[in-house]
Amino acid sequence: MADSARAARLAKRVQVLMAQSLRTVIKDERIDNVTVTDARVTNDLQHATVYYTVFGEGEIKAEIAEILAKRTGALRKELGRNLTIRLTPTLTFVADEIPENASQLDELLAVAREKDAEVASLREGKSFAGDADPYKKDEDEEEA
Repeated sequence: MADSARAARLAKRVQVLMAQSLRTVIKDERIDNVTVTDARVTNDLQHATVYYTVFGEGEIKAEIAEILAKRTGALRKELGRNLTIRLTPTLTFVADEIPENASQLDELLAVAREKDAEVASLREGKSFAGDADPYKKDEDEEEA
């Protein structure tokens, strides 16, 4: 059984090889919109998951997913030629949703900043309802 450090090194190698192989193995101009963002390999080095993003709308993303599903065997063969391990890992392609989630998070943070600015503008020129020190003590208690 391989250790996780070796699996991590192999995952980086798989990521680089898949990025290169997409352009050489798949002869389709739509594949130019694909970016390999990450790769994960199991500790036993048998399975590799390749994460990718597609620049474009939903229809293009569906077409790219179909192309990758059809050409997985050829990509795995190319991967096996370039790796120096006994068994070539199986490939699974997963669309990476992190950029979309990040843009949604940015929008939510912008709304939060606007609300904070609104509260800050309402606070200007206002004072507290009670005393400045709400935890005042009686003079008798301070001496004790």
